[in-house]
Parts: sequence; structure tokens; C-alpha cells
Amino acid sequence: MGNTRFILALMVVVLLPNFGVSFSMKSTINISSGQLALLALKARVNSDLLATNWSTATSICNWVGVTCGSRHHRVIALDLFGMNLSGTIPPDMGNLSFVAFLDIGNNSFHGSLPIELANLRRLKYLILSNNNFNGGIPSWLDSLSKLQNLSLNGNNFVGVIPSSLCFLSKLEFLKLNNNNLQGHIPVEIGNLRNLRFLYLHRNQLSGSIPSSVFSISSLLEIFLGENQLSGSIPSIPLKMSSLQTIYLSLNNLTGHISSDMFDRLPQLKKLGLSDNHLSNSIPMGLFNCRKLEILSFSYNDLEGTIPEEIGNLTMLKLLFLGGNNLKGEIPRQIGTLLNLDALGIERCHLIGPIPSIIGNLTLLKVLLFGENNLTGEIPQQIGNLTLLEILE
Repeated sequence: MGNTRFILALMVVVLLPNFGVSFSMKSTINISSGQLALLALKARVNSDLLATNWSTATSICNWVGVTCGSRHHRVIALDLFGMNLSGTIPPDMGNLSFVAFLDIGNNSFHGSLPIELANLRRLKYLILSNNNFNGGIPSWLDSLSKLQNLSLNGNNFVGVIPSSLCFLSKLEFLKLNNNNLQGHIPVEIGNLRNLRFLYLHRNQLSGSIPSSVFSISSLLEIFLGENQLSGSIPSIPLKMSSLQTIYLSLNNLTGHISSDMFDRLPQLKKLGLSDNHLSNSIPMGLFNCRKLEILSFSYNDLEGTIPEEIGNLTMLKLLFLGGNNLKGEIPRQIGTLLNLDALGIERCHLIGPIPSIIGNLTLLKVLLFGENNLTGEIPQQIGNLTLLEILE
């Protein structure tokens, strides 16, 4: 028994240093793998900062923008946001297999995205906003199954929105706005059950808005404006009660604005439906949305009057109703909206005097009521609006 213990002890003494050497070599290999990937990026980028800071004389874990894991010393995050970088993304970046956070937004990167990025299976945040990337949005992005934030906005991407993106089940932020995307919004977008922010505005998307968009109960903000979308606004189910922003302005939407939809949106703060072809009257259900701060119905085909219930929306900061077929007088209740910064009721068919109570809106910077059939003089109380910058 004594000999056995001696032999075991000897094995520990002999093997432990070798294990340490093996672990050390493995760690060195890991760091070198990350180093090669980042040096390949450095070679493709014009940057005095990276040229001096990303030096082989120091550990990559000390390089600017690089974060390493404390246990395995692998690169887990790369944050180069707004560093005035220009260049392309090398395929070697796909070797950063431990990276969970990648942000190179607000730079001047260009070219297409290399397919090797599909190897970054731990990636949760991919932020490429405000660069000059081009080509189509890659369908292989669905390989990044852990993605929570996909921000490709502010680039030159073309083509359609790949339906494969709609199977990133953990996605919370989808930002594809400010590109040159065309085609329809995929019906499969309703699969994104954890989505909170959907930004598709300022593209060239066409077709109707899929009803599946309004089936995502987790959504807080929907931005689909400044496209070429047509058809009517889908009905909104009860489970959308968390929705805070709907921006559909500058499209070709038609039909009536349902009054019932607003009964289901108690948290609504911003509603933008301007510059469409929506008809009917201002929906009365809207006045139950007491948290509204921005309301824009301007330049549609709305008829009827401005309801007195507009005074219920005391949180309003921006109210734009101009460019419609509204008739009747300006309701005095508008003068109770003391938080208003801008009021636009121009180019309608309003009659009667300008209510002197508008002089109570001392925060107003913009007041538009021209090209109506108003009578009487401009009330002296308008002089109370000392912050006014635009009066038409």
C-alpha cells in the first residue's frame, strides 16, 4: 500500500507541471487565434488609433474596444462604436467564436458581410448601424440563434427582408431602417415573439402591413413609416396593451381609422399616421389614450370636426391635424393642452374665430392655422407665446 501511494504521489508531481504547460499552451493558442482575427481587421481598416493601440507587444485583452473573458481569456466583446474607422470586414472575424457583443456602428465600413460571421454562434448583439455596408441582407444571419439585437440600420442594404430573420426567436431589437430595402414585410415576422422594437422605416417596402405584426404582444415600438406600404391598418388585438409607439406616416395607406383599436392601447405615447390617404373622422376612441404625447393625422382625407374631447389629451406635446377636410370651429379645449410645443391645424376648412385661450399655450414654438376660413382678428393673447418661432 505504501508503494502505491508513493507511485500516485510521484505521478502527480510528474504530471502536474505538464498539465500546467498544456493549459498554458492552450491559453496561448486561444489568444493567438483572437489576435490573428483582430490583426486581420486592423489590416483592413484605416485608423491611427488601431495602428498604435492594437500592438502585438501587448495582450489583445488590453487593446482598445476589446473585452476578454476572465476565465478563458477569449475575446467576448468588440466595441468599436464611433471610432472613425473605414474599411471592410475580413472573413477572419468569424474566428472570434466566443464573441457575444459586436458593435462597429457609426463608422465608415463598407462592402458586404462575409459569410464566416455565421460562425459567431454566441453572438447576442450585432450592431452595424450607420456605416456603408451594401448588398443584400444575408439569409445566413438565422445561424446566429442567440441574437437579441440585430441593428443594420443606416446602411446601403438592398433587396428584400429575408424571411429567415423571422426565426431568430430571441430577437428583441430589429433595426433595418434607413436602407434601400424593397418588397413586402414577411408574414413570418409574427414568429418574433420576444420582439420589442421593430424599425423598418425609411426604405422602399411595399404591399400591405401583415396583420402578424400586430400579433407580437411584446412590442413597444413599431416604425414602418416612409415606405410605400398600402392597404388598411390591421386591427389591433387586446394583447398589444404594451405598445407605446406606432409610426406609419408617409405611406399609401387607405381606409378608416378604427376607433376600437385605441381602446386596446392604454400605454400609447406616439401615433404618427400623417401623409397617407386615411379617411373617416378623427376616432373618438383615441381620446382614451391619456398618455399620448405626439399625435399626427396631418395630410390625410379625414372629415368631420375636431372633437372637444381633444382636451382629454393633456400630455400632448405635438398635435398635427392640418391638410385634412376638417370643418367647424377650433374647439376652446385645445387651449387646455398646456404641454404643447407645436400645433398644426392649417389647410383645413375651419371657420370661426381663433380662440383667445390659445394664448395659454406658453410652451408653443410652432403654431400653424393658415389657409382656413377663420374670421376675426388674431387675439392679443397670442402675444403671450414668447417662445413662438413659427407662426403661419
